[in-house]
Amino acid sequence: MKAAIFHGAHQPLTVEEAPTPSPGPDEVLIRVAGCGVCHTDLHYIDHGTPTFKEPPLILGHEISGRVEAVGKRVADKRPGDRVLAVAVTTCGVCTACREGRENICAHSCMLGNTVDGGFAEYVVVPAKDTFHLPGEIPLVEGSIIADAITTPYHAVVNRGEVRPGDAVVVFGCGGVGLNVVQMATALGGRVVAVDVSDAKLEWARRLGAEATVNPTSVDRLDKELRKLTGGGARVAFEVVGKAATQEQALNALATGGRLVLVGYSPETMSLNAGRVMFRELEVVGSLGCRPVDYPRAIEMVRRGQINLADLVTHRFPLEEIGQALDTLRSGDAIRVVVTP
Repeated sequence: MKAAIFHGAHQPLTVEEAPTPSPGPDEVLIRVAGCGVCHTDLHYIDHGTPTFKEPPLILGHEISGRVEAVGKRVADKRPGDRVLAVAVTTCGVCTACREGRENICAHSCMLGNTVDGGFAEYVVVPAKDTFHLPGEIPLVEGSIIADAITTPYHAVVNRGEVRPGDAVVVFGCGGVGLNVVQMATALGGRVVAVDVSDAKLEWARRLGAEATVNPTSVDRLDKELRKLTGGGARVAFEVVGKAATQEQALNALATGGRLVLVGYSPETMSLNAGRVMFRELEVVGSLGCRPVDYPRAIEMVRRGQINLADLVTHRFPLEEIGQALDTLRSGDAIRVVVTP
């Protein structure tokens, strides 16, 4: 099969011939239709973030396709089925999994990081970690559900606990942030989106934001947000991954509010613990999504509650993986998908 191989940081991916994997007894072989290109992939390539599996490695963790072959113990999938693979597979037996928090599984395995991923014609995935994609969802574009939709689902539903009428502020309107906007809107939140890009703020309005703020156009961001939210947000989401915006998001909260940290940052944010205590603020992290929630996110897309197809602004064949990555780097794309 053809695959785009990652040989190490600061090196381009190279499209090469690689052995086609065979499914084990509890696995399925997927012929990849689409694999989303994520900023996580750029962290490995551009910033030297280490992968669990030593290179050479096939990156890519947002995967959709058709089942090509199944292992001998697989009963619920058959060749030809349209499926979505979870981005991070789980063990099902550790304490976190037994407590229903599979997204922080002690033995989790990330496609395109711990094992080979979807920038290839074929990929092997545990059958239990694949879900049927309804015919109403386009197969290629459906790949981005595996991270760009499910990560916001977990952040908004399970960690933010957004309820109808809640004042919500979303910092960062990239591919994940925009889906936090539309997920919170779908749950009845009244969303204010914050970004330094007017083009991304226009996308946020299209996806349901009631108001938008470009921090470079106001004197006091915190004052502007308090005005727009009637005194402060009940829930604020930081989807940028910078200490400065994490602190701004905390300052956007009303008394009793909750900050949900979705964007990854190696930086240390400052935190006034006395203020957190006195105003009963909450600061929680949000990582990925539990596999058990994938069918719920898929159903929201099927029903049209979540706009999917419009978000995939660029598609590239596997041979143009370098251009796909450059497009993501440019900031011009909302979501980029490779079609092996």
